[in-house]
Amino acid sequence: MRIISYNVNGIRAAIKKGFIDWLKTNPADIICLQETKATISDIDLQPFQELGFEAYFFSAQKKGYSGVAVFTKLKPNKVVYGTQIEQSDFEGRVIQLYFKNFILINAYFPSGTSGDERQTYKYQWLNEMYDYVQALGKEHKNIVLVGDYNIAHTEIDIHDPKGNKNSSGFLPEERAWLTKFLHTGWIDSFRFKNPDTIGGYTWWSQRFPSVRLQNKGWRIDYICVTNALKNKIKTASIFADIKHSDHCPIFLELSV
Repeated sequence: MRIISYNVNGIRAAIKKGFIDWLKTNPADIICLQETKATISDIDLQPFQELGFEAYFFSAQKKGYSGVAVFTKLKPNKVVYGTQIEQSDFEGRVIQLYFKNFILINAYFPSGTSGDERQTYKYQWLNEMYDYVQALGKEHKNIVLVGDYNIAHTEIDIHDPKGNKNSSGFLPEERAWLTKFLHTGWIDSFRFKNPDTIGGYTWWSQRFPSVRLQNKGWRIDYICVTNALKNKIKTASIFADIKHSDHCPIFLELSV
């Protein structure tokens, strides 16, 4: 089972930059997207269907904002749109697909970079999501949580930890949340397979185009799995050379 998570920063923009041509190389069986900034009706699905994908979108109520989608070659048994938490669902942040052997959660965690109000909401969302997945984990052992977490966990996950110690996405409270989350039965698949890798980033600021060339980035995109799937992890990697977005795709292969 090959899974990709990718914040495309607008699926229509990514398509114009060659996203579908990349899908023709068959990079994965399931492609999870964040920040789609579109509804399913905004997209011509035929090229995806010709490649064997079925599409499931959960979009924000606000046009051109947020949103998640999953393109899958494997038919899910059930799809759950949202978490029944009002603001999160209004912003189109979570979609879940139930497959035979595992549950896939695709989530776009809020950013706090636009100011104190959104940072406060980010903390609220993190606490709500923590409770949500913990409750789900009591009923289901095999869960995969992919997405743009908008948190760089440790100093090796960011190019300038000292300079960004007060930046949203690397604040102590955010990092502590991710530590707590991983200590309650979850595995960061990339770090599990690449424990000492420095420079494995997934996002680069668009304000300064040279930072991507210089690899001055952050690792804020994750594919985490429950402990029950730990020994099923075959490969976990980052596709830093794929450039349809200010993020790049991340990859997990599971033997399920």
